[in-house]
Amino acid sequence: MGTAQASWQGKSVIRTLAGLAADDCGESDARAPLVLLHGLTFDRSLWRPSLEELQRIDPGRRVLALDLPGHGASEGWPSYDVASIARGVHRAVEEAQLQSPVVVGHSIAGVIATAYAARYPTRGVINVDQSLQVAPFAALLQSVADKLRGPDFPAVWQMFAASMHIELLPAAAQELVRSSSQPRQELVLGYWREVLDLSGSELADMVEAKLAAVRAAQLPYLVVVSDDLEAGYREWLTEMLPQAIVMVWPGSGHFPHIAYPGRFAACLAAAGSGGDARKSAFEAGHDVEDPGPRLAGQSWG
Repeated sequence: MGTAQASWQGKSVIRTLAGLAADDCGESDARAPLVLLHGLTFDRSLWRPSLEELQRIDPGRRVLALDLPGHGASEGWPSYDVASIARGVHRAVEEAQLQSPVVVGHSIAGVIATAYAARYPTRGVINVDQSLQVAPFAALLQSVADKLRGPDFPAVWQMFAASMHIELLPAAAQELVRSSSQPRQELVLGYWREVLDLSGSELADMVEAKLAAVRAAQLPYLVVVSDDLEAGYREWLTEMLPQAIVMVWPGSGHFPHIAYPGRFAACLAAAGSGGDARKSAFEAGHDVEDPGPRLAGQSWG
């Protein structure tokens, strides 16, 4: 692992693109470039375990790992609505001269990646552990809105942090996750503003419009989760995105890409290359102790 890490870090260039801090690695070629977007309160360092593996199995792949606005080394923005973030990511993609990337998003960035794909040239989406059926989450947030906006924010955030089950990760991965998280109240409220302020029906309409665009474009869409999807959500997702592949990697909490970096790197390598993500994940020999994903959907290509 140490050698792979040196290889990734040695080959990446730290850049600022459209105001966003980035690790930029690889050369543009026939393979689709990868744009990686981390989750709320974290930063781009969470992709490094997977990128170390990717460098080993798919060397030279063009990858752009961004710090979202207000995270890591990226400056804060006045507003963090999903459309604005997607637009900012696209500006960074244009500045990096990337063509039709596969956009990868963890947690809330799964929504941002989906919004990006609905509007800008894209060769696919990888959504890491983010439900697209937002009404239940909105109802939960709105039920604790006063506490989120007041002095009880740290206690409420701990409730959300506990639900991520960081303790399921290996010790080194736990340290990486905890050290990268900066849950500042104003940042969290900024990213959650739409979910806190809009009605469930307004949010559902917004999401379904974006999914309709992704569905119409027949873009490959991979969902990687820790737990089996509830039957109702799986049925809804199949209706909204018939092309979606769902991979279930048990025992990984909110961070399947960190729990199984080799398998996730195999999915990245297959993405936008005409490969089969399912076959690639199963053939990741360095993850032989992995219980293996449970799958539904079509091939990734």
